[in-house]
Amino acid sequence: MAHFTRRRALTTLGAAAAAVLAPPAGSAFAGDDKHRPRPLWNAHAHNDYDHPRPLFDALDHRFGSVEADIFLVGDQLLIAHDATDLDPTRTLESLYLDPLSALVRRNHGSVYRGYRKPLQLLIDIKTEGSSTYLELDRHLQRYKHLFTTYAHGRVHPGAVTNVISGDRAARIPMEAQTVRRAFYDGRLTDLGTSAPASFVPLISDNWQLNFTWLGAGAFPEAERQKLRDIIRQAHRRGQKVRFWNTPEVAGPARDALWTELLDAGIDYFNTDDLAGLEAFLDAHR
Repeated sequence: MAHFTRRRALTTLGAAAAAVLAPPAGSAFAGDDKHRPRPLWNAHAHNDYDHPRPLFDALDHRFGSVEADIFLVGDQLLIAHDATDLDPTRTLESLYLDPLSALVRRNHGSVYRGYRKPLQLLIDIKTEGSSTYLELDRHLQRYKHLFTTYAHGRVHPGAVTNVISGDRAARIPMEAQTVRRAFYDGRLTDLGTSAPASFVPLISDNWQLNFTWLGAGAFPEAERQKLRDIIRQAHRRGQKVRFWNTPEVAGPARDALWTELLDAGIDYFNTDDLAGLEAFLDAHR
């Protein structure tokens, strides 16, 4: 039986509800379209739910992708990184789906007003993948007009694109569907396979299991070439690339690694430091 705690719940939910009704001054949602800063589509908020205002802190920093870890408890999808932090008030609906639905309605069909490109919601499954995905699919059906949808061989864009990561057993029920409101987060082993971008639009992997360089000193040329080959191969098939477990400590090493990722054409920078990545990307436009 999962252990529940009410840690952070009331504060977080109150902030999220307030943000839906009235975005803070100076945020990415305030002001007119002409003077609003452009979204940073290649910025991914790793463990987004750990920020004081899940979803809205990332959107205020103009991120194009956010990550939510889910646990299946009964028929509820609870948000946490570890089972010891589960709280029945912190659900996928309360922290993400309901606020996104309200935001899209207010912005006439998009998360960022004036930009039709979808926000990516990376849903990381922490419990058994097949059963959790099937329950998730039932939850997503309640918001059917919100999401990018795959239906009978075609992809129909929506305001939010769900990508399923975490426990690999989710792949089996997903592949069996002719209609789904989510896509699969592949690994480097999926590169060059028969899995199409309409099923695996994203390739994610652990940086430190594939590269030794962490930003200090020169980037080994063989590793630089490996990185660029990975991204080129994915892009040829219409797939995007993200690495997690990259350096998080602000400083020259992180900047050097981010610069190499930028030069190689990475699609998503993975970080917990929202302001730090926003400043980096703004400085390197």
